[in-house]
Amino acid sequence: MGHYSFKLPDLGEGIVESEVVDWYVSVGDTVEEDQHIADVMTDKATVELSAPVSGVIRNVGCEAGAMLAVGAELVLIETEGEGNAPEPTAQPAKAEPAVPAQPAAVAEPEPEIMAPVQKTTISHVPGRHEVLAAPSVRRRAREEDIDLGVVPGTGPAGRITNSDLDNFIAAGGMQAALPVSNLRAARSATTEVPIRGLRRMIAQKMVQSKRNIPHYSYIEEVDVSALEELRQHLNQNRKPHQPKLTLLPFIMQALTKVLPEFPFCNARYDDEREVLTQYEAVHIGIATMTEKGLMVPVVKHGESLDIWQSAAELSRIADAARDGSAKADELTGSTITITSLGAIGGIASTPVINAPETSIIGVNKLQERPVVHNGEIVVRKMMNLSSSFDHRVVDGYDAALMVQALKRLLENPASIFV
Repeated sequence: MGHYSFKLPDLGEGIVESEVVDWYVSVGDTVEEDQHIADVMTDKATVELSAPVSGVIRNVGCEAGAMLAVGAELVLIETEGEGNAPEPTAQPAKAEPAVPAQPAAVAEPEPEIMAPVQKTTISHVPGRHEVLAAPSVRRRAREEDIDLGVVPGTGPAGRITNSDLDNFIAAGGMQAALPVSNLRAARSATTEVPIRGLRRMIAQKMVQSKRNIPHYSYIEEVDVSALEELRQHLNQNRKPHQPKLTLLPFIMQALTKVLPEFPFCNARYDDEREVLTQYEAVHIGIATMTEKGLMVPVVKHGESLDIWQSAAELSRIADAARDGSAKADELTGSTITITSLGAIGGIASTPVINAPETSIIGVNKLQERPVVHNGEIVVRKMMNLSSSFDHRVVDGYDAALMVQALKRLLENPASIFV
């Protein structure tokens, strides 16, 4: 009988600490070698860690949501074989959260984004069961004005899932669940949601980007009537193996044509070294909403892809980001980013630059509007591009020229393929 101390491994990319996002074991559990025991966050990727030996968990290094230094003990396992750690003097009944050491002096303190490590508070509704639901389910319930206290849950321990919400709505929703006198009852339940994992990483990156980068935003409307005709024609005549085309592959193709003329917009800026690296390759980040939050999978070497390949790769990496199968390499290395909210994209937006890039192209919703075309007022399909640039290295005049060049290609789509 021995004890095996499993240290948090070096996950690469210069990482000195990582967040333990989720535990799948607790003290006293019996585990098998290679069993999935924890998820660890590194940059934007979640890494699954497995038990190195079989045995019984005797200690865990921190609670879910806490940061753990590389090389610190992740778990202590009591194993039948020979271990690598001395016999512990006391076996803790409960893991205590790791407390990071504070430096003696800080020249410029970082804003406190890290969430407390306590678990999400369960809402208590008088006369009803305890509500267990993921943050995404709670958000959807708020949007649908549904009281989760009256929704039957079919998940573990009665947890409410998105499927439970679908069934509840299909059965009549709140109208069927509550008497008329209670439909306007005051609500008082609150929920504390720890900001951790991907959401914590997003918060840190957004603060860093907005604080360090002087954003310059430029908004221009684009007549995409001809582009929409071409897109519909190509979709109607595509081959069975070819993916359906949205607007994004056309914008990606247009960017690969435009960016060689504006290399400072297809670049990454190193703040510390004060060096701008310009790229001939066009690695396009695609801002993608997932259940865990915003992720930016990357279409590598967009300049080497045709329109169909662009659409296929765009679909592949977006699906990988949503289902959690995206690899670290597929979530890093972008040189410019496209962000789009599709039909809810609004009239204009001011997208935040995906640091250390220098440019981001925001796509707003397409809508029919009356415009002056060839001297007449006609209805055309219009869409605004809302773009942001790092004003330290991209002058406003040059940013405007880049967007205008992109506009010309999108309004004359045949030129994209010349």
